[in-house]
Amino acid sequence: MNIIVRLLLIAALTVPFAACKKEDDAPKVAEKAPLTAPTNEDSAAWKAYVIDVVGRNMEGVTNQPFLYLLPAESSEDFQGSYDRLLDKAKSDISRGILGGNLLAYSSASLSSAKAADMVVAAFDGVKPDKLKGVKLLFIGKPEDSERVKAAVAPSGVNYVFVETK
Repeated sequence: MNIIVRLLLIAALTVPFAACKKEDDAPKVAEKAPLTAPTNEDSAAWKAYVIDVVGRNMEGVTNQPFLYLLPAESSEDFQGSYDRLLDKAKSDISRGILGGNLLAYSSASLSSAKAADMVVAAFDGVKPDKLKGVKLLFIGKPEDSERVKAAVAPSGVNYVFVETK
């Protein structure tokens, strides 16, 4: 009986070490190539693209991101969708968003001007440093980026721009 107890004790102590592998022994996982922006208004393709870009910019983010993806301007009831998404963005910002969160804004088309308009409108009147520690990701065109950056700067967000390409 003593021998069985000793063998079980030795096994219990050695199994955790046997399960450990050196980092070099672990198989390497190849990083996926970034998706390219669709050249049409396929909403599923745009959603996949935006999710890929957001996933690549999650460093320092500790919660699920807030994603504001406008449909293409040519879509049915675009203005209604725009108004609802703007109301949601304003509501989220007015409630306050804790540091460690990510706000991601994009349009499901190559036209980023309306997404920029939405960010500018959503951040109108936000108190200085209200969103300190929050990361804001704008996916769009460089000419819209400067306008967005100027609108969100007083809020204290960490602004990140990714060019749609």
